[in-house]
Amino acid sequence: MSEPAMTETTSDVQARRRALMDKGLAKRRAADRRFRWLGFVAVAFSALMLAFLLINMSSAGIAGFQRSEVRFDIPLAGSMQIDAKRLAQPDPMGGLELAGLEKVVGNAAKTALGPEADDLVGQGAWREVATAIIADPSLLGSTYSASLPASDDLASAQRGEGEPGMQQLAVKLASEGKLVRVFDKGFLSRSDATSPQSVGIWGALKGSILTMFITLVLAFPVGVLSALYLEEYAPKNRWTEWIEISINNLAAVPSIIFGLLGLAVFLAIFPHYRSAPLIGGMTLALMTMPVIVISGRNAIKAVPPSIRDAALAIGASKVQVVFNHVLPLALPGILTGTIIGMARALGETAPLLMIGMRAFVASPPSGFTAPSSVLPVQIFLWSDEIDRGFVERTSAAIVVLLVFLLLMNGLAIYLRNRFEKRW
Repeated sequence: MSEPAMTETTSDVQARRRALMDKGLAKRRAADRRFRWLGFVAVAFSALMLAFLLINMSSAGIAGFQRSEVRFDIPLAGSMQIDAKRLAQPDPMGGLELAGLEKVVGNAAKTALGPEADDLVGQGAWREVATAIIADPSLLGSTYSASLPASDDLASAQRGEGEPGMQQLAVKLASEGKLVRVFDKGFLSRSDATSPQSVGIWGALKGSILTMFITLVLAFPVGVLSALYLEEYAPKNRWTEWIEISINNLAAVPSIIFGLLGLAVFLAIFPHYRSAPLIGGMTLALMTMPVIVISGRNAIKAVPPSIRDAALAIGASKVQVVFNHVLPLALPGILTGTIIGMARALGETAPLLMIGMRAFVASPPSGFTAPSSVLPVQIFLWSDEIDRGFVERTSAAIVVLLVFLLLMNGLAIYLRNRFEKRW
């Protein structure tokens, strides 16, 4: 009787163990499913937020890529005492101004739009006609069908703002086909202006490109060489530990501190280059360099020690090991960290405001030492304006900045995938 009892007791114990194991497995599987769903929800939430940001900015920026224009004919044949030879000389714009082009455009506007045409056509609109004539001198002998920027008041009235009388006039002109809302091709080729109808983004975009070039030229080689030295050559002592701690602290310093440093040091050395891409690039290079050093060191650490040992075993020198084996294998991580750091620098405003890159610049910078603005600062300045037209232009400039950032991050992904094949 004892043996069956023992057999039943053993079977019960095994059954309980199996039940406990099944229960534990069920809990682990349930935890795994929950973690998997939480990860999916987190990724989906991030994607939705990004899509919401892009859709919101794009929908708000569509109006910023448009402007109100008035259309009327301008009889140029016999209206001015100027010929095509004069256009080939220096300063053809000044020649057209002396020939009375502004008056010709004003008279044509009054004929087509009425006596209040001076309040309907944007100031300086005749310069667009002059630009068209300079590009095609044959227009001087014909009637030019112009589509010129409307005044700020008329543009506001077309959006349903402003005085009721101007709104009624806008509706009347729109019904006659003389007032239209069209895509502003010149927004990407003009610079800053006092009127939202005439502003453009090219001056700030070119300034950002020049500033980023200076930042890359200064920060990338110094950051990569610093990372190589600290990881491959520097002895492990208190001095190098202090340097590593300092670099990590610099990467966390607020950006405005670097602006103060640029104001105190770089502008003191180069006082005549205030608001120039050279000073802006040097300031942003200080901010970006610690990020490149940290990402470079992490990428170098990820290279297997067997690569170094194998190269040294076949007689390679330390320099050959570093530059022919370690650096090429660490390059994907270095480039990814560099471009992400550059993208962060592209969106910075505070340090550039400190060095004076908030000046009104009506023409694109001619070089690295010319006065300039950058996209983030231009967005900041436009967002501070009262006119709704500038608010729309601000949204359009944000779209341009986002596209620039997406391109830079896409380049980082491409370079990473390209060089990872060398493993």
